Amino acid sequence: MAGYLSSDTRKVTTHRLIEMKQRGEKISMLTSYDYTTAQIVDGAGVDVILVGDSASNVVAGNITTLPITLEQMIFLGKAVVRGVKRALVVVDMPFGTYQASAYEAVTNAIQMMKITHADALKLEGGEEVIDSVKKIIASGIPVMGHLGLMPQSINKYGTYAVRAKGDDEAEKLIRDAKLHQEAGCFAIVIEKVPAALAERVAKELTIPVIGIGAGGGVDGQAVVVPDMLGLTHGLSPRFLRRYADLHSVMTAVFLTDPATNAVLGVNARLGRRMKFKFAADTCRTHAEILQGSAESALLMSLEMVHGNDYIGISYRSTDLRRRAVLSA
Repeated sequence: MAGYLSSDTRKVTTHRLIEMKQRGEKISMLTSYDYTTAQIVDGAGVDVILVGDSASNVVAGNITTLPITLEQMIFLGKAVVRGVKRALVVVDMPFGTYQASAYEAVTNAIQMMKITHADALKLEGGEEVIDSVKKIIASGIPVMGHLGLMPQSINKYGTYAVRAKGDDEAEKLIRDAKLHQEAGCFAIVIEKVPAALAERVAKELTIPVIGIGAGGGVDGQAVVVPDMLGLTHGLSPRFLRRYADLHSVMTAVFLTDPATNAVLGVNARLGRRMKFKFAADTCRTHAEILQGSAESALLMSLEMVHGNDYIGISYRSTDLRRRAVLSA
């Protein structure tokens, strides 16, 4: 797998994730909804790629995750799987595909797996869906649970505020987590709950607990890629860390030259050179457009600085040939 930034190119499996927890290694999980992004995320050595029903928001433009359908998730899942060689690919079961009955849940889960070739599925819910979880696992399909804030239940909550702050809800979450483990789930996502509660669950379970806005005491972290790259300009939870502002970068690239009405940065005849520098702590984007030679159609240098970490990414395009150089 030439070009992979990770030296460990072995396929990630559900068993390997459990081994990572046992060794105290943190698990990384990022979203992808298309082939191209999946290739990049996988090549960076991310452990788990989630084809999340958050695609309903960031891809389809819906206010909630509820409208996305099984057919749409299958379409996205197929595209992502094609771009992945190493990471474990998990696809969300969308709202309405597993809540009605265990029979319907298994039928939809089998269809999802047969068509997408994904490695596992993720289901939201606790004791209320545990029968469906058991039947899906019994059919040979690995399942990742999802507790805490469950976006498919947003109409019941009425808010995206932190869940399980009270004793009763916290105790239910712990019970539900143990039920998922007993049912055979290989991992659980816990979203937007107090850090102390998430850490307690992670310590009491033998399977990995991956957090979304649940503190650092869990076994891994999950992030929505368009959010971390600054592509989305909307709901911004406090726990979200933006490592770039690609919204501004793309806007700068797409700006037209008033003299020629040509798009800056992609017009080989003009030979423009563009440089972008990101400061992750401020998420400010600086664009410098320099006059370049005709031979170099495009030189884009991205410098992402976060703390003491430095990643340089350069893309060169000459005579319609593109070459990517990644260095760490």
